[in-house]
Amino acid sequence: MVAEAGSSGLVSPGRTVGVLLLLAALTKASTIIHYEILEEREKGFPVGNVVTDLGLDLGSLSARRLRVVSGASRRFFEVNWETGEMFVNDRLDREELCGTLPSCTVTLELVVENPLELFSAEVVVQDINDNNPSFPTGEMKLEISEAMAPGTRFPLESAHDPDVGSNSLQTYELSHNEYFALRVQTREDGTKYAELVLERALDWEREPNVQLVLTAVDGGTPARSASLPIRITVLDANDNAPAFNQSLYRARVREDAPPGTRVAQVRATDLDEGLNGEIVYSFGSHNRAGVRELFALDLVTGVLTIKGRLDFEDTKLHEIYIQAKDKGANPEGAHCKVLVEVVDVNDNAPEITVTSVYSPVPEDAPLGTVIALLSVTDLDAGENGLVTCEVPLGLPFSLTSSLKNYFTLKTSAALDRETMPEYNLSITARDSGTPSLSALTTVRVQVSDINDNPPQSPQSSYDVYVEENTPPGVPILNLSVWDPDAPHNARLSFFLLEPGAETGLVGRYFTINRDNGVLTTLVPLDYEGQREFQLTAHVNDGGTPVLATNISVNIFVTDRNDNAPQVLYPRPGQSSVEMLPRGTAAGHVVSRVVGWDADAGHNAWLSYSLLGAPNQSLFAVGLHTGQISTARPVQDTDSPRQILTVLISDNGEPLLSTTATLTVSVTEESPEARAEFPSGSAPREQNKNLTFYLLLSLILVSVGFAVTVLGVIIFKVYKWKRSRDLYRAPVSSLYRTPGPSLHADAVRGGLMPPHLYHQVYLTTDSRRSDPLLKKPGAASPLASRQNTLRSCDPVFYRQVLGAESAPPGQVRVSKSSLKCINTVDSFTVFRGYGSVLLF
Repeated sequence: MVAEAGSSGLVSPGRTVGVLLLLAALTKASTIIHYEILEEREKGFPVGNVVTDLGLDLGSLSARRLRVVSGASRRFFEVNWETGEMFVNDRLDREELCGTLPSCTVTLELVVENPLELFSAEVVVQDINDNNPSFPTGEMKLEISEAMAPGTRFPLESAHDPDVGSNSLQTYELSHNEYFALRVQTREDGTKYAELVLERALDWEREPNVQLVLTAVDGGTPARSASLPIRITVLDANDNAPAFNQSLYRARVREDAPPGTRVAQVRATDLDEGLNGEIVYSFGSHNRAGVRELFALDLVTGVLTIKGRLDFEDTKLHEIYIQAKDKGANPEGAHCKVLVEVVDVNDNAPEITVTSVYSPVPEDAPLGTVIALLSVTDLDAGENGLVTCEVPLGLPFSLTSSLKNYFTLKTSAALDRETMPEYNLSITARDSGTPSLSALTTVRVQVSDINDNPPQSPQSSYDVYVEENTPPGVPILNLSVWDPDAPHNARLSFFLLEPGAETGLVGRYFTINRDNGVLTTLVPLDYEGQREFQLTAHVNDGGTPVLATNISVNIFVTDRNDNAPQVLYPRPGQSSVEMLPRGTAAGHVVSRVVGWDADAGHNAWLSYSLLGAPNQSLFAVGLHTGQISTARPVQDTDSPRQILTVLISDNGEPLLSTTATLTVSVTEESPEARAEFPSGSAPREQNKNLTFYLLLSLILVSVGFAVTVLGVIIFKVYKWKRSRDLYRAPVSSLYRTPGPSLHADAVRGGLMPPHLYHQVYLTTDSRRSDPLLKKPGAASPLASRQNTLRSCDPVFYRQVLGAESAPPGQVRVSKSSLKCINTVDSFTVFRGYGSVLLF
């Protein structure tokens, strides 16, 4: 379904509603209501009103089918649709539900339909004291010798209470007696256990049996308890203890001896008779951990044999303590010690430890460069622990030893990374035992590279096609670039460059991941705005010196149907009324609807159709032209006002459309018009005249434009020739008799705003110098020329000074003043007056 929706580009309303309902149900599910109830409540006991707590409508509860869903196989709770109360539906036994957990919570889901909503509820089942403590056995029996010393402890059976908290087992009680006391202890998990402590020595002759009662009591109200009868049998004492014939035994055994090998045999005797004289051998309590796993002891004969695997490297000497007891009442034990010496065999291969490795090694490293330091150990002793090392022949490496069991790996020939960039050296260590054992280790030696290769790519340019309006951050290209150099030289960094005059693309439209070369967009691209982008991906390696390569990236934006058609005519928002005389024949063109689509290709192909009209049979619309014409003759019964709605649709996916509204007024044709233009010739004649005038206007405008352009060209050529002649003319020719002045009032004539006005001073040879611009109000650098003007013609000088207040016009100058002024400057701009006088 997801693939189908993606291909069509549309989302069905049903699917949208379903998603919204699911989101609403998940939001409601975050609300959790809590209840508490005691266990063992009767069926129908109310827990709480879920309708009130969840804010539901009680009247619609039945229609919405509120039900309780839980993961358990039994339905412990149900909801009354009439009252909204959730009640107990099945027996709640906290011990059955949660066992010994301190907290017992039943999680429920409340589901209502129309619309679908999901709520969560938690019911905490509280414990009540409904279980008695119980002992695992109905009676406990003990046998205690009369020789047992006071203070001896005897563990008792522990009771179990399935209740928790204060309702669980709290203490033990012992019936009154004169020999024993009770000590109640607490384990790490908080449970209680009891021990029987002998406070007074027993006497078999006085009381051979003792009867006690142990009571376990919980902490409930009322308290519950359980009792365990304890029957104690007092045993008679054994007078003679066994004795070994020697206190220390010695034995030697190879470490590779198989299980069952005899090590030694201990012997003990007892002077008693019968059961009191029969001896039983066993390991003593002082043995180290693991002795019973390595050795076995015959309980009757006292023969010590090997049970597990001995290891000389682990333990060279084992101390084994053995005790002997008779079978009489209250037996006393005798003890001896067996020393077992383990004989070494060559069962351990050498172990090679590489303490340091110099890698990578430069390929220009000198001979004798130390590559690695190796230490070799062998856990065996003597000849079995002597080790030698060797390296395969034909490699540019050798091993030397300066200290015992230490070897140095060095270069013995020149290295060449292009031939072999890496060596995996197999180093063999061999001991001198029989048979000889060996070990093999591999030392990895890398040859370092120099940065002599630039980044490489399978292609020098990429053409990427990106659909417009693609969301920002979507990868559009993953540059495939690699560097054949070693990893540190082949660490690539990607950058984007902007070729040519097209700037602003990087940082505004595109970005590239500096580490992996993934090119992404920063903003959605617009096909209508710009259809092609040219970028350059600059890739640097991490070597020294840095080597780089450039990759051209051409990004082409593909069109997407994201623009609806627009109406050019009739213009939207303006009323357009077309006149249609009655009696017009079929096929008469009434008007034309003109549409435009900003998209391209098939997305911009427009089609027109008549969407609405008072009389669908009167008009027809051209499918591709938008031309509205009459489909039949206009009749007298047709409505005088026809409002047409034309649908303009594009050919994109999804389809976009717009409408245009056109009003057609059906008019009555006058008799005079019929007489003057018989058979409908007047409209055709008017159309011909209109076409003629339009063509004439177009021709006149074209001729006028051509004349204007030609005049401007002639004027420019004339000015250029004047300036060239002036430049080539001799300097003496510039000093000529001043003619009539040419005056251009730039400021007061409106050609230049006053704030842009500057003074311009040009020398007589101004064609070879730059103009000196001076802002208004600044001190003139040519003050001496003012003195010259004053000396030439005082009247003219006063006119110049008063020109700022004088009305616009020419300043009168005498001939003598002109001659004097000609020696000062050829051009002068007078401040404040805005006039240019050319002499």
